[in-house]
Amino acid sequence: MWHAFLIAGRFLTRLPLPDPGPVAGPDFGRCAVFFPLVGLILGSIVWGLSALSAAVGSPAPDVAAALVLVAWVGLTGGLHLDGLADTADAWIGGLGDRSRTLEIMRDPGSGPFGVITLILLLLCKWTALSALMTVGAPAGLIWIPVLARVQLLLLMLTTPPAHAAGMGAEIGPQMPRAPAWTWVIVALAASALFLGAQWLGLVAAAGALFLLWRRSMLARLGGFSGDTAGALVELSEALLLITAVLFL
Repeated sequence: MWHAFLIAGRFLTRLPLPDPGPVAGPDFGRCAVFFPLVGLILGSIVWGLSALSAAVGSPAPDVAAALVLVAWVGLTGGLHLDGLADTADAWIGGLGDRSRTLEIMRDPGSGPFGVITLILLLLCKWTALSALMTVGAPAGLIWIPVLARVQLLLLMLTTPPAHAAGMGAEIGPQMPRAPAWTWVIVALAASALFLGAQWLGLVAAAGALFLLWRRSMLARLGGFSGDTAGALVELSEALLLITAVLFL
């Protein structure tokens, strides 16, 4: 379990975790069940930075929110942002064609649609963080990265890989399903206890996004890829932040 957790932590973050050593094929599947736990660590750090800003009495919540967002992106190494940019380029440039969409996703460069999407998403995250931080450091910040990574587990549990290579094929089919469902239930139950009344709104928003994005992936690709999974995480975090603002 420790080995699988280290793989998950080093895959999803840039935290200075110990080297897990050699990684075999099945290890990628086993590590996926720890994605929500990695999200909890990320969320705790983001909340801690927000709380520190509130404690020192920052006179400029916009600047503080920008610094927290920079740290948030740095902690993940921009992994999911890269997936979002590739997906945006492919979804628009692919013109509905599966082969063309996959071809654009494999291109390591970012086109204008990807850049525009990243700018708009980061702008949404920044403004929502700023609004939340005007009232201090809401504990809900801890759970937003958790719920976004629960989306990853749900995607892998319910959706086939889009092709025979890449993250979807390496992790999804080899993920132990019973422990993964257990982590989904535990994460949802724990977040419900801590979030109270706003939990239902956050989960409803995340669930609606999940169903719409899953439907789009199945229609375009016949399944999910690493890029579309990363896009789901980023879109979920942005939507959850905006939804949390509605509860202020």
